[in-house]
Amino acid sequence: MARYTGPKTKISRIFGEPILGNGKWLNKNSNPPGQHGASRKRKSLGEYALQLREKQKAKYTYGVLERQFRKTFEEASRRRGVTGENLIKLLEARLDNTVFRLGLSPSRNGARQLVAHKHIMVNGQVTNYPSFQLKPGDIISLKPSTSERTGITSRIGTKNPKFSWLDWNDAEKAGVFISYPERDSVPENIKEQLIVELYSK
Repeated sequence: MARYTGPKTKISRIFGEPILGNGKWLNKNSNPPGQHGASRKRKSLGEYALQLREKQKAKYTYGVLERQFRKTFEEASRRRGVTGENLIKLLEARLDNTVFRLGLSPSRNGARQLVAHKHIMVNGQVTNYPSFQLKPGDIISLKPSTSERTGITSRIGTKNPKFSWLDWNDAEKAGVFISYPERDSVPENIKEQLIVELYSK
């Protein structure tokens, strides 16, 4: 299963924000990686570089590699509405991202692992594809044997805030994907219009 396994802090320093992990090391060194640190004179980025960087930020944030990201963009462009907003909606509707948003895991990488190791059910069926696209009304739950494991259930809801497009029932250890989120409800700092411009060239 393809995924990014490189240094997380280095990626966060490139973008100047904690897109991978909690970003605690950014307080110590927020300079971009490279020799001479802050003293190095850096050229201002051109139009293409800004667009490419925004795409890379989205890919790292949601843990998607190029081929899958391109397919997601193509699907977003086929749908009605604004392509950039559709792209964010599709990325948010991924099963691993939704597991993270529901608070079943403190990170997207952890949520991806829960899904891949068959701990997550969608509408009563075990689903081990992190890229599985949810639809409004889908029910996401822990597998019965998993819900008895305190190592997993003790972390539920301890970190992630509530989101309007998701509903979690703690008694049943299940959540509902109510609808696709509106762009202004998604907290990620991604300029999706730059990604649309990049792919439109």
